[in-house]
Amino acid sequence: MARDPGGKSTQAGNGQSTNDALASSTSGATSTSGAILRAGVVMALLLPLPLLDGCNSTSVAQNIVNWTPALQSAVASVDATAALLSPQNEAIFAAATLGFDTASNLLVQQAKAYLANPSSSTLANLQTQVVTFQQQVNASLLTAAGITDAASRQRALVAVQAVATAVSAILALVQSISSGKAVAQMAAASAIKIVQVEPLLDRHATVRAVAEHYGESDDMAARQVEHAHTMALQAGF
Repeated sequence: MARDPGGKSTQAGNGQSTNDALASSTSGATSTSGAILRAGVVMALLLPLPLLDGCNSTSVAQNIVNWTPALQSAVASVDATAALLSPQNEAIFAAATLGFDTASNLLVQQAKAYLANPSSSTLANLQTQVVTFQQQVNASLLTAAGITDAASRQRALVAVQAVATAVSAILALVQSISSGKAVAQMAAASAIKIVQVEPLLDRHATVRAVAEHYGESDDMAARQVEHAHTMALQAGF
């Protein structure tokens, strides 16, 4: 019969002392708390991720709107890039990106409309416009890749990729709050698939853009980009 420092003699049913049983219980509780903490840390790390299935529509809508300044800035850079190309390449590039201003303005308007009124109709408009713009961007990437002058081609691809990054982030956010049926319809409307333009993109530049937008490390941004990319591919984009 063991005796604890307090002078009370107790024994667990299996011969383990009460102190040992308490220690075991505390260890189990600590283990459980640790698991909960780790899960909480993971969720906290993923909060800025442009793909949050558990996030409410209002926070996602705000996140979408938060991407619109970067989108508009990137589109402005595309307009400025055309002037840096040779006359022949400028004409090709200008034609390929002709609808960017209109498309970006519509996407910004619909993102703000959905934030103000997160209804099924405003979401449907947002779904349509983000896919429409994504397709315009993908088409322009393929056109830019055909520019023969290496320096002009690189400038063109870099400019369009900045737009593609913002549009892809918004697409991932919209996907996260859309039904499976709606996502399938969006993917079906995407004639130019991600795999067709992916070789033209600089993955590091995308990661850096996401890291700067969310104020986080490149490592975390890389995981976010990879996750969003995987989800988009699985959806059929």
